[in-house]
Amino acid sequence: MRVDSAELACSAHRQEDFRRDDLPQIAFIGRSNVGKSSLLNALLGRKGLARTSSTPGRTRMVNFFLVNRRCYFVDLPGYGYAKAGKQERQQWGELVDRYFRHEAQPERRERARVIQLIDAKVGATPLDRDAGEYLASFELSRLVVATKIDRIGRGQRVRALDGIREALGLPEDEMPVAVSAETGEGLKEVWRAVEEALIASPRAR
Repeated sequence: MRVDSAELACSAHRQEDFRRDDLPQIAFIGRSNVGKSSLLNALLGRKGLARTSSTPGRTRMVNFFLVNRRCYFVDLPGYGYAKAGKQERQQWGELVDRYFRHEAQPERRERARVIQLIDAKVGATPLDRDAGEYLASFELSRLVVATKIDRIGRGQRVRALDGIREALGLPEDEMPVAVSAETGEGLKEVWRAVEEALIASPRAR
């Protein structure tokens, strides 16, 4: 999809600030420092729109990016940032939980998509497995993406992707999409999942 406009619509630190209109929402979630912001910028073709950093835990609010005035890309706080305080981690977790409970409501569920990011080089960690089970409980459409695939040799990619699939309990025909924010590999496949959400929403067509 051609991106004609992309802007930060709001940064929510409480449930009352979530965007509640009828536009589809594509939520990006993953372990801290998995490359969410880099992937968002690559998909939108906008350098620096989503703030990137080598320091984990930079995303502390739910950021809503309005894309082509047709849908939102939602950047959720990363999980597993050990250096954050216990109270802070709990607040992030509660905020994310409220977000998914809102999107899982029957009248919104078919317009929502979740993109779970896994670091291809690290593989699926126990935290990723727990997050996968948590997301599955909401029965939202989910796409698993293996980020930073450019850091893995060609001969090791199939094994790495299959390891992620097995760890998350995905069906054999549901292989994670290999992506690289650096080379652009896999971005078209991610956009296909976005288009499915747009098709399901009359307002976004």
